[in-house]
Amino acid sequence: MQPTPETLGNRRDDFFGRLERYRELVTPVLTAALPDKEPRRHLYDIIRAFVGKPGKGLRPALCIATCTAFGGREDDALPTAAALELLHNALLVHDDVEDESEYRRSEPTLHTRYGVPIAVNTGDAMNALTLRLVLKNLELVGAGKTWRILEEFDHLLVESLEGQAMELGWIRDNDTSVGEDDYLRMILKKTCWYSFIHPCRLGALLAGRSDLERFDRFGYFAGAAFQIKDDLLNLVGDARRYGKEIGGDLWEGKRTLMLAHAFGEASPKDRARLAAMLERPRSARLERDVDWMQKLLHETGSIEHATRAAAELARAAKTEFEVAYADAPESDEKSLLREIVAYAVEREL
Repeated sequence: MQPTPETLGNRRDDFFGRLERYRELVTPVLTAALPDKEPRRHLYDIIRAFVGKPGKGLRPALCIATCTAFGGREDDALPTAAALELLHNALLVHDDVEDESEYRRSEPTLHTRYGVPIAVNTGDAMNALTLRLVLKNLELVGAGKTWRILEEFDHLLVESLEGQAMELGWIRDNDTSVGEDDYLRMILKKTCWYSFIHPCRLGALLAGRSDLERFDRFGYFAGAAFQIKDDLLNLVGDARRYGKEIGGDLWEGKRTLMLAHAFGEASPKDRARLAAMLERPRSARLERDVDWMQKLLHETGSIEHATRAAAELARAAKTEFEVAYADAPESDEKSLLREIVAYAVEREL
């Protein structure tokens, strides 16, 4: 029987309601880590307001649900889940500055509102406060496990920064030779490790597991599908639901799977025109240039190509999920993890 719109609506409400429960667990831990002192106006009030408009909270939910799915205590996962969310916010602030993005969560970005210096300092402060949250594990799970958690965060940060450097370098050099393998390597570093692999690894670690590599393949496929889907939504999504600037990736010259495919499929004349447009800084691009680039992505079949790639990666993620969580007993947490994967990689719900 095909689900009705009412059934799908109920499923969505139930899913987001369960995510909301995890956010309600993490938010007090996160906000308690924000100092209640000066300088408020130009630092702590800005952080408090920014994290007060959270996203879906997928990373902390993956961490907490994985911990409890493998028999761990929910309370033991809260500081680490809060640290993941605060670090995510810090990276978003820096990301927006580096990309010259104009909107985040349907509002002007921090650097647009307060200027680049204050935005950068705010992101730096959130990074520092993330470490404080991680160190709260000392009193909960002991020094040995806390050290292993720090090692996970260390790897997460380095991989994320390396991936960001790859992307920024391609834009700066106007590298038109970036291929699909290059793109997938970049999003493994920039997206997969910190959005999927490490949240799951950290949750399992807090539950007492040592075989953390079991999550690597699942997290790669899920993260890659998630990022490609996000790139597609940036081009063809609903601005009200997407929360960011539609077409922003083209304005910023980001090397996406679609752009890599278009360079391989376009005529020499169109490739030269595309390269010339991407050579200009964002401030020198015109709306008609971005409209032409978007039209080219459709004409070269690049949108359809990326849609198929995301679907294939989503299927692989679902298969690898059952491998990674094979010995976790069926539970509400395991069911929610499946739904998180479905939402993240296909926006099915």
